[in-house]
Amino acid sequence: MTTLDAVVYGADELVAGPAADGRSLETYEDGAVAIVDGTVAAVGPTADVTAEYPPESANHAVDADGQAVVPGFVDPHTHALFAGDRADEFAAKLRGKSYQDILAEGGGILRTVRAVREADEETLLSNLLAHLDTMLAHGTTTVEVKSGYGLDTETELQMLRVIDSADAVHPVDVVPTFMGAHAVPEGWDTDDYTAAVVDEQVPAVESQGIAEFCDVFCEEGVFSVAQSRRVLEAGAAAGLTPKVHAEELAHIGGTQLAADVGAASADHLLHATGEDIDALVDAAVTPVLLPGTAFGLGAAYADATAFRDRGAPVAVATDFNPNCHSHSMGFALSLACVEMGLTPAEALTAGTKHAALALDRTDGLGTLREGAPGDAVVLAAPSHVHIPYQYGTNVVDAVLKDGSVVSTPTHESYDREVQP
Repeated sequence: MTTLDAVVYGADELVAGPAADGRSLETYEDGAVAIVDGTVAAVGPTADVTAEYPPESANHAVDADGQAVVPGFVDPHTHALFAGDRADEFAAKLRGKSYQDILAEGGGILRTVRAVREADEETLLSNLLAHLDTMLAHGTTTVEVKSGYGLDTETELQMLRVIDSADAVHPVDVVPTFMGAHAVPEGWDTDDYTAAVVDEQVPAVESQGIAEFCDVFCEEGVFSVAQSRRVLEAGAAAGLTPKVHAEELAHIGGTQLAADVGAASADHLLHATGEDIDALVDAAVTPVLLPGTAFGLGAAYADATAFRDRGAPVAVATDFNPNCHSHSMGFALSLACVEMGLTPAEALTAGTKHAALALDRTDGLGTLREGAPGDAVVLAAPSHVHIPYQYGTNVVDAVLKDGSVVSTPTHESYDREVQP
């Protein structure tokens, strides 16, 4: 027996997904979507959809008159599980200290590592669930979360267990990534620590079966290309799909590595070259751009148009972490338009369909087409353009996950008297 979970109807604009040209969107005026058993069953003009799927028969009937409906956001790169506070480092950066300066003084990633190691599992889960609540309220329905603030086998496994627990109890789908090679812990030689990741952490993660991807910070002063390759190849042998932090602070060859190992994505890419981009396209590796990171660092932005013009499926993510403290995909899409040259339509695709590609999701995630997961966002605005246009404002009115209304964050109607 099937269940009519939801019918969203009467939308001024309903975005089904990217159009065939890859630059514009397939949209419907006075549009509707019906979700049956958690999956999109029909999308199109309201009259057509509601004739087959009457709203009054649905568990959730959403009248979207005057509003736009878009696919749920997919955030394919976050470090959302952490403990402690690093607001003072933000102030230090404003005084002129670099990311590397702060790291050398024991701050940055290593400071968060100390806080995570001191936190218990209950605290870590509570922290992550709170962040997921905020992400959901901003329209994110699928999010990737990395480990990497443990840097030892016990704590990395603990982080992955917490990520798995959050996925089990929260409406947002949480995709787990192992990132033991996020930094070199205090007191370790880089080669020795790389060996520990390969020989101890990866086998332990494999035995637990609680990670999908293996990521590495391939960066000058962190992990070299050769060390990163060792980690990714060990992860792949353990069934973990590679991902690479590449070309963020300097160009050292991480993008070519991502292409060589067939990574799902190469992320950051502020210093990627045209040759790098061509390698990603040839290897079908999704580039994930993180404009919030550049914003927080006061750094130059990745050239999204160079990726787009070479045919790469540009994805955008928040990179939410203690050094980039933004949960909002809407803000990331605003930056993608204003600072990286994408149109609002391209930015929306980057935060939905292309972001799903960066997570190897090929089931229609990031679209509202027949057969896709029933994840939708109803905006308190008549067009998708309002997502980047209203920067600093959450324009999300309601969020549906698998056809259930799971969040109505900010726009409740109410009556008020107007004083003369």
